[in-house]
Amino acid sequence: MSTVVLLMIDGTRPDAIAAAGCTHLESLRARSAYTLSASSVMPSITLPCHISIFHSVPPTRHGITTNIYIPMARPLPGLVERVRDGGKRSAFFYNWEQLRDLNRPGNLHFSYCANDCASNDDSDHATVEAAIRYREIHKPDFTFLYLGTVDEVGHRYGWMSEGYLKQLAHVDGAVGQFMASLPEDTTVLFMSDHGGHDRSHGTDMAEDMTIPWMISGPGIRQNYQIQSPVSLLDTAPTLARVLGIDPADQWEGVVPEEIFEG
Repeated sequence: MSTVVLLMIDGTRPDAIAAAGCTHLESLRARSAYTLSASSVMPSITLPCHISIFHSVPPTRHGITTNIYIPMARPLPGLVERVRDGGKRSAFFYNWEQLRDLNRPGNLHFSYCANDCASNDDSDHATVEAAIRYREIHKPDFTFLYLGTVDEVGHRYGWMSEGYLKQLAHVDGAVGQFMASLPEDTTVLFMSDHGGHDRSHGTDMAEDMTIPWMISGPGIRQNYQIQSPVSLLDTAPTLARVLGIDPADQWEGVVPEEIFEG
């Protein structure tokens, strides 16, 4: 069973990857089953999107509609809880502290948070270096790597602005460093939580709601464009399948079966 990585670059529009000249993300896409037209959820805001990614239900079910966490009225297990129930270990590396609530206490084996993506445009590189160091020694079964500076720069200069594209290219360098550290049999799912327009996001505009979603690893089709619709709700069920663990009954996402060879 290969180890699994969920790689998140917050606020990455699919059309920005080529526009910014992201050679490492483009290389990953060429090794992946992918779509550049996956769907976010409403509101297309970071914390609601991430709760939906890890719990495979929309905000209308989990009830979190802003970047302030509130306990669910009807709790359900997320991906990290299912990983632990399956006897496996998870590690988180992120630089936006609000993501501390993606799982309930007692389920995560390791967590690194710098909480400086708004103030340090090199924060993603430091987060990547922390992930590399930990993974080399401890080899967790599931790693979540969140890189937040692209979203911050989008709010500062505007999505698809020169500053935004320059920062995405800068972060792509950190992605290349991280990818080079992974064993060949690692499964990597790269995605974003939402896009953006002007200096904002959160609406149902296509610019906000359309995200990249690409998965590479053993048994996954390479350079294959996914034909069926993909939602960020499909992430947790897909990663559970790859990890060999059972999804939660309440999850609403589905596994896009066409991503698998054969």
